[in-house]
Amino acid sequence: MYRRRFLREAGAVGSAAAAVGLAGCASVGGEPDHDVGMLATAYRPREITVSVGETVVWENTSARSHTVTATAGGIPSEAEFFASGGFDDYESALSAWQSDFGGRMESGDRFEHTFSVPGAYEYVCIPHREGGMFGTVVVEE
Repeated sequence: MYRRRFLREAGAVGSAAAAVGLAGCASVGGEPDHDVGMLATAYRPREITVSVGETVVWENTSARSHTVTATAGGIPSEAEFFASGGFDDYESALSAWQSDFGGRMESGDRFEHTFSVPGAYEYVCIPHREGGMFGTVVVEE
């Protein structure tokens, strides 16, 4: 969420400063075109904050296969479940991964989800959950 953080902070000092700041970013390669990247066994950043209605984009920036899977009981009760592979619940995503690597994201693959309910959303990479590959999206009003 570096892009969102920068824009939020730049807004406090005025649009001219924001334009200069954005121009400076572009000259050194700019921001990545995703919100959350995937390392070998970690999401980066591990926690991000967005507003209701915003879309988060995950990109597999590593050479390993990964998933993005909401955890069972780890999202607000009114919220829509999300998982790479389009599964309806954690058990289905886990079963698909165990049977044929369902939901797998290879290097360069992207997954996105729009958050419409405020709250904390916990998610995990199924093949790397034992290694602690989990993340959180905090959605604010």
